[in-house]
Amino acid sequence: MRFVTKSEAIRDAFISELRGEGIAFEVKEKLGYDAFVGYTLEGTLDEIGAKIQAMEDEIGDKDAIMAGFLTFKEQLAHVLEHLRKGERFEVLLNEGFWVGDILDQLARNEALDVGEVIRLKEDVDISKLRFQFKFPFELAKSPEEIEKIAKQFAFVNLLMEYEIEIKELNIGQINKTVQIAGKYFSEEELLKVYFALISRGIVANEILKALGKEKFPVESIVRSFTQSAPIEIPTKKGTLVISYTKKAVEEVLKLLEKEGYIDIKAGKVRKLRSL
Repeated sequence: MRFVTKSEAIRDAFISELRGEGIAFEVKEKLGYDAFVGYTLEGTLDEIGAKIQAMEDEIGDKDAIMAGFLTFKEQLAHVLEHLRKGERFEVLLNEGFWVGDILDQLARNEALDVGEVIRLKEDVDISKLRFQFKFPFELAKSPEEIEKIAKQFAFVNLLMEYEIEIKELNIGQINKTVQIAGKYFSEEELLKVYFALISRGIVANEILKALGKEKFPVESIVRSFTQSAPIEIPTKKGTLVISYTKKAVEEVLKLLEKEGYIDIKAGKVRKLRSL
């Protein structure tokens, strides 16, 4: 149950807010990557546009490729507005990572004057510059045919990836976590992590309720909950179904023990406090 980001700024801001709310978490980092695998069309802007227009439907998704090319042209025009006035490199990059690719292409065309600020050379005719327009491989319906007009292209950026593992089992703290995370992560990711955290919290709470004041063999608790899976919970908006494995129950028990909710000794478990 974790949020993942490759941005140090998002990592730092997110965990700062988590600390402020007293939310239990752990940060892990590992080598990750961003990758693009696809094809590139080369030529002047007019030549690339003509290649796409001439593309037959069975070769590639012409409409989607053209839409991407029009976006590329808009991005290029936006960067050129800055470059005609002159702009600092770091300011340009704040527009987005895509700016780096456009600057690199303009540099290979020897179209830039680079100093404290980056400027477009006065005598440059954009219509005569040669560009590379890249589109993802899934837009190619026939790779063999598309490779007659486009080259394969792959870009991999090796960079650190940060996992913010949420340790909370309490529903109230989980809700606080999600409210904070909404500032930093997509709605899709937010919903997936939210329901995963809620589901783990529900399973943990059900285990604590089953324990009561008695000691039980760990194996019997694990077996009982594994056999009762899945748990189906009706809500006002629909149904939440929680499925889990024997290993998952064991991991929830470990977390409950680590967070001081239960005590496990000699193969038996007893409840120390409620969620």
